Amino acid sequence: MEQEQTILHEKLKEYFGFTSFKGNQEAVIRNLLGGRDTFVLMPTGGGKSLCYQLPALLMDGVAIIISPLIALMKNQVDAMRTFSTESGIAHFLNSSLNKAAINQVRQDVLDGKTKLLYFAPESLTKEDNVAFLRKIKISFYAIDEAHCISEWGHDFRPEYRRIRPIINDIGQAPLIALTATATPKVQMDIQKNLGMTDAVVFKSSFNRSNLFYEIRPKHNAEHDIIRFIKQRAGKSGIIYCLSRKKVEELAELLMANGIKALAYHAGMDAQTRANNQDAFLMERVDVIVATIAFGMGIDKPDVRYVIHYDIPKSLEGYYQETGRAGRDGGEGHCLTFYSYKDIQKLEKFMQGKPLAEQEIGKLLLLETVSYAESSMCRRKTLLHYFGEEYQEGNCGCCDNCVHPKPKIDAREEMKLVLRTLQAIGDKFKTDHLEAVLTGKTTAQVKSYGHNKLPLFGEGDEHDAKFWGAVIRHGLIMGLIDKSIENYGLISVNAKGLEFLKNPQPVTITGDHNYDEEERDDDAVANIGKGGAADEELFAMLKDLRKKVAKKHDLPPFVIFQDPSLEDMSVHYPITIEEMQNISGVGAGKAKKFGEEFIKLIKAYVEEKDIVRPQDMVVKSVANKAGNKIFIIQSIDRKMDFEDIARAKNLDFDELLTEIEGIVNSGTKLDISYFLNSYMDDDKIEDIYLYFKEDAESDSLDEAIEELGSDYSEEEIRLVRIKFLCEVGN
Repeated sequence: MEQEQTILHEKLKEYFGFTSFKGNQEAVIRNLLGGRDTFVLMPTGGGKSLCYQLPALLMDGVAIIISPLIALMKNQVDAMRTFSTESGIAHFLNSSLNKAAINQVRQDVLDGKTKLLYFAPESLTKEDNVAFLRKIKISFYAIDEAHCISEWGHDFRPEYRRIRPIINDIGQAPLIALTATATPKVQMDIQKNLGMTDAVVFKSSFNRSNLFYEIRPKHNAEHDIIRFIKQRAGKSGIIYCLSRKKVEELAELLMANGIKALAYHAGMDAQTRANNQDAFLMERVDVIVATIAFGMGIDKPDVRYVIHYDIPKSLEGYYQETGRAGRDGGEGHCLTFYSYKDIQKLEKFMQGKPLAEQEIGKLLLLETVSYAESSMCRRKTLLHYFGEEYQEGNCGCCDNCVHPKPKIDAREEMKLVLRTLQAIGDKFKTDHLEAVLTGKTTAQVKSYGHNKLPLFGEGDEHDAKFWGAVIRHGLIMGLIDKSIENYGLISVNAKGLEFLKNPQPVTITGDHNYDEEERDDDAVANIGKGGAADEELFAMLKDLRKKVAKKHDLPPFVIFQDPSLEDMSVHYPITIEEMQNISGVGAGKAKKFGEEFIKLIKAYVEEKDIVRPQDMVVKSVANKAGNKIFIIQSIDRKMDFEDIARAKNLDFDELLTEIEGIVNSGTKLDISYFLNSYMDDDKIEDIYLYFKEDAESDSLDEAIEELGSDYSEEEIRLVRIKFLCEVGN
């Protein structure tokens, strides 16, 4: 045993230059060398690859490595060749090779030079590859990124489901499956599908203690990102967006603001992608803006921040992507912008997919929403999702722990949750339990007769969001179980029943409501006085806004919106030109309402002796300006909105957002021609009067709630544009 250990350590030093193993690596390798099936759960940066690379070099025969990405294979093969004098030590067989290259690979394998042979699952299933592999001695099979097997994983690939039958066809050998993200459900799925339910499982902690997790409301994300990056000048970072279009726009915006950034997405040609990736790895640029196509297997240890411009579709995806920060153990800031509208967009994208897939997608999204809106320790929530318990009360390294919300005693509420869950049984999900607690008669509640339960509506003094926070706390305390077989179903466990007999104190914090919350001070970059918005000035500006609104007989939000006042209390504009650069102001509004605000700010700056930030302008990108000019001219020419949108490759929603931006910056547009063809006069009048007389803010959600379902979101937005143009600009 000792001799074996010595040999392993010698070989580790000889091949890889390391003097010791990390975490579970040695135990995993010994298990595989012993010919046993092995399941490895190891977070990004934990050293998964070594778990199959070293055994492959030590065992007789060739190790078959199944990996999902060609770029990933290439990286690994190149890395292996640096460890050996024999260039044929590692090869890949995939669609990127020509016939001569394939023959060369096969010859090296037959000559015994090759120890690791990499395949994509699609290539493995090809008949000629299967026939070839039957001829050679296989030491073991390694399935990397094994979560791709599961529909519940964040990167499901149907071809991964065919791996087991193919292995049976080629010939038996030990199996090692590796993944950096797997919930208990995904783990069970992988083992079941690969026929390795008896495998020895090695699970490392998923806690990345050096990562700081933060969620911000998506109010003015582009500004926030620019400021965030400028505070970390020279440091490497990745920004993830969901759409290719957004990737390109944001990369362009960053470059316009003096940040060395490049784009990366699957729609670019392979050469450009490879060049941009290299520029990032070689530190010729600081930031890569990418879709999730970027980063799998990219081993850049000193990424200092990962920003999600759009919230990921699942917590596995979030964990995987944030895990690319701070792999060297140094600082890693994980910043995500969240708006419930983005969640609704993601739900829309799911339409048209098979129902089972939609259901899975919605449940995974729900977990993401729950994580984002929770004010509980982010680390605790994240680790619980991966089946790990985090014991600390406060991690000190996430926004919720650094800025905790007030706690409330929820012992009675927890008892009510457990009693109600006991009464309805274990066949339901969280949303059903919330409906019973709040007394909401949904179709499902009715069909099961749960509206007739004595406990129905017992918790109606609180909303579903509050009960969601209590249920989540019950899961983390271990009083409620989440089914692994039937994902999403919850039930009271023995610990929960014990709690009902002997209740313990329970303190919880209410969830965030980012769409309603004012932007946190921290969301404004550390520029100017003390770094965040000047609260005293902000309050003074709000008072002035009230007076100006009263003088003009207008609602205050028509004068300037809150984000604009907040921006003024960061940048202290004291000229009309500077006022025009404030977000949501522009030339029209600056001239119309700016004078009094400038006067107040000027006096305040002098009195308080404030040093103003010098570079206050976030430059916009030329094509945006082009869009703006085109839209203004098209509306002047009374073009149909659908035609304008088509000309600029925008959907209707995006066009309205562009028009809102133009109007909010003070430009007057006359859209009556389109409104009159699009809507009834009565509807226009009703919505217009609401904004003129009843509205306390320009909030769309409030307007929808107040006006009711007879008016669509588009209709309300259009009339709001007309109102702001006529009254505010």
